[in-house]
Amino acid sequence: MSTAYPAGASASPLAADGERWIDLRSDTVTHPSAAMREAMFAAQVGDDVYGDDPTVNALQAHAAELFGYQAALFAPSGTQTNLIALLAHCGRGDEYLVGQDAHTYKYEGGGAAVLGSIQPQPIINQPDGSIALQDIEAAIKPHDFHFARTRLLALENTIGGKVLPQQYVAQATSLAHARGLATHLDGARICNAAVKQGIALKDVVKGFDSVSVCLSKGLGAPVGSVFCGSKELIEQGKRWRKMLGGGMRQAGVIAAAGLYALQNNVPRLAEDHANASWLAAELAKIGVLQVSVPQTNILFVTMPREACEGLNAALAAERIRVSMAPTLRLVTHLDVTRSDLEHVAAVFAHYFKQ
Repeated sequence: MSTAYPAGASASPLAADGERWIDLRSDTVTHPSAAMREAMFAAQVGDDVYGDDPTVNALQAHAAELFGYQAALFAPSGTQTNLIALLAHCGRGDEYLVGQDAHTYKYEGGGAAVLGSIQPQPIINQPDGSIALQDIEAAIKPHDFHFARTRLLALENTIGGKVLPQQYVAQATSLAHARGLATHLDGARICNAAVKQGIALKDVVKGFDSVSVCLSKGLGAPVGSVFCGSKELIEQGKRWRKMLGGGMRQAGVIAAAGLYALQNNVPRLAEDHANASWLAAELAKIGVLQVSVPQTNILFVTMPREACEGLNAALAAERIRVSMAPTLRLVTHLDVTRSDLEHVAAVFAHYFKQ
């Protein structure tokens, strides 16, 4: 089946059956564009464990400059760069403060506890995604051998598609530093936060001693994340990356995709945000649905539980893929056009009019 794609779209966002689907499960499902594939094909490579891969080195240098850090480290996944950060900041028996809904606590397999003997101290997230300053203050343990040693505050931006206000970020990181804690940002979608606020990438991460940036979500690379921090922290990170199995050899082939993504795909995230807002407004017209107002590229649709099975079947019949639930998360990305979303909205409207 031959399918035409708009300029900048992926060359072949196809399912295993060879047919094109509209996939709203996540922005991790994107396929590399033709231009990104060309960059991957042409990439110069070397052995990155020896530090010899010129494309990996170029990606790391570019990421460090973009986000305002001394150095950066390329790794296979955001889960690994977050774990590297926790291992580099904390020792055995230490503790990190983290939101109850944060990815590093809830969705990364308990890696810090299992592999690092690091205790998470989860704290309830506020409706805007932040952790209340007074809750952070109260969770910091006193210097007493009865307690784990509180070493790190870990925040996430965006979280559930919500952007942490810069004033809050400044207050939270200042509080942590004043109490002797390091700060880490799970910035899997930090570029979305920067674009939404219209500020530079180095400004959106101010106050954090380190940041993990995912290249394979909205930025459209097929794999990889970068961990940014001081030269000393990144040297520690290299050792942990090796232990975790993240030392890759001729990795320039995939690093080229990440470099292309950072150089070309950050401003276009605004299109995903606009598409999410449009879809939310259309779905909100369906009276039985409760629809969140998205800040970035993620929206949530709450519906009667009994509607889920039938709606899922109706969407699948139209080659629309979602992770169905009574509160359904929909994510826009570079492989979804406005025309695609018009079709999605029409399927929703038709189903609920039956």
